[in-house]
Amino acid sequence: MKYLDEFADPVVARRLLNDIAATVTRPWALMEVCGGQTHTIIRNGIDQLLPDGVEMIHGPGCPVCVTPLETIDRALAIAARPEVIFCSFGDMLRVPGSSDDLFRVKSRGGDVRVVYSPLDAVRIAQANPGKQVVFFGIGFETTAPANAMTVLLADRLGLANFSLLVSHVLVPPAITAIMDSPTRRVQGFLAAGHVCTVMGMSEYQPLVERYQVPIVVTGFEPLDVLEGIRRVLVQLEQGRAELDNAYPRAVSREGNPEARKVVADVFTVTDRNWRGIGAIPNSGWRLADRWAGYDAEQRFDVTGIVTAESEHCRSGEVLQGLIKPVQCEAFGVECTPRNPLGAPMVSSEGACAAYYQFRRLQAAAS
Repeated sequence: MKYLDEFADPVVARRLLNDIAATVTRPWALMEVCGGQTHTIIRNGIDQLLPDGVEMIHGPGCPVCVTPLETIDRALAIAARPEVIFCSFGDMLRVPGSSDDLFRVKSRGGDVRVVYSPLDAVRIAQANPGKQVVFFGIGFETTAPANAMTVLLADRLGLANFSLLVSHVLVPPAITAIMDSPTRRVQGFLAAGHVCTVMGMSEYQPLVERYQVPIVVTGFEPLDVLEGIRRVLVQLEQGRAELDNAYPRAVSREGNPEARKVVADVFTVTDRNWRGIGAIPNSGWRLADRWAGYDAEQRFDVTGIVTAESEHCRSGEVLQGLIKPVQCEAFGVECTPRNPLGAPMVSSEGACAAYYQFRRLQAAAS
């Protein structure tokens, strides 16, 4: 509890808010590119405590939310096969595909199992040699090392019945897409501390220089987020654009060299579709050619699936920061956590889920 209390101290929070209020002289639009930070902001009302004119734009920082619809449908097709044990983290079970979700596949008899570590799926493959075991490997750079380790471990153990359905996406190309968009309003970024814990900070420096935009790496507790916001605003007010680390207790400039080495061995960069956003070049990882035998898409031949999003769901605009969740007509009416139209309403890191859970049911100021 020590650290939770330390980084949620209301006295320090008020001091930071006062510093921010004394700093700001004009409107600014900042984006957090992390679903965990979004939930911290909404749960603690940080966006409502900031000075008038300082807007927090919620970016595509929820890995569950941006997992492409076609990948969800591939997962559903694989999980429904009688010879398959399909393993996933729990937050993927209610994510809607075109007409189904993993929870419903499980209710109809599919062997869908919630695991708490990717390595649990390897152990399940060891214990069930007569079954094909598939792990749904999604996420940003944060989860990639553990997912990569499943392939190395399965290879070491000689497990021919294990494979990985990969849908990894990368943060820096998403920032590039946001800054290249003709609708962009973002003037400064909070970067996700857990991503930089793995990958370091070097990939963000070219973005700062190219777009002359401040990027501050920060954590997930209320004081972390407030300090990150303060540092971005100080730079903007002073006309500076620099890469700054406000999370040094976890993030170093070089990241985690061993984790990066494992990822570089198992994965290779590829173009990726982002749900609700579209294709972003070089924005994801797939299994490298030498590990293609562990690729569930190829093993189960589910590469040709074509999908269409719900016409009532505006989650793509939410993920791009173009609207707040409550500005979607379906929010809280047709789209609820029990009956989600889009992934941001069901994911534990989704902006729509945050607004619904913390009772932000009125239209937010644009």
